[in-house]
Amino acid sequence: MAQVDTVSESEPRGVLASRILAMPANTNPSGNIFGGWIMSLMDAAAATSATQLADGSVVTVAVSRITFMQPVRVGDVVCCYTEVTRTGRTSVDLAVEVWVLRECRGRREKVTEAEFTFVAVDTAGRPRPLALGQAAE
Repeated sequence: MAQVDTVSESEPRGVLASRILAMPANTNPSGNIFGGWIMSLMDAAAATSATQLADGSVVTVAVSRITFMQPVRVGDVVCCYTEVTRTGRTSVDLAVEVWVLRECRGRREKVTEAEFTFVAVDTAGRPRPLALGQAAE
């Protein structure tokens, strides 16, 4: 996988929303961790953050600008960080960054980033307003 040139960042943006060890079962045919697995981790981490903000159920409605900058390898600790970038009446946008600790230790490296949009939904699955007390920023 070719590495993407990015602005050097030394600290993740946002709060730690999930952390998991990359295992052999999550590899693609090239031996690196499958990008779809990383995307699912990002979606779950962002959903957790959006659910707290919305004070209830949310659904993913869009993922944009996903960039895979470096491969993730077996044995890396995969950390997903989320930061709210916009709130609307029923929706919330989050920046999601994935950083890894190579082989469970050592230098932290940013490997993936994306923007996720969620909509708060009621029990029937219809859009509902965000919890205003928590959504105001």
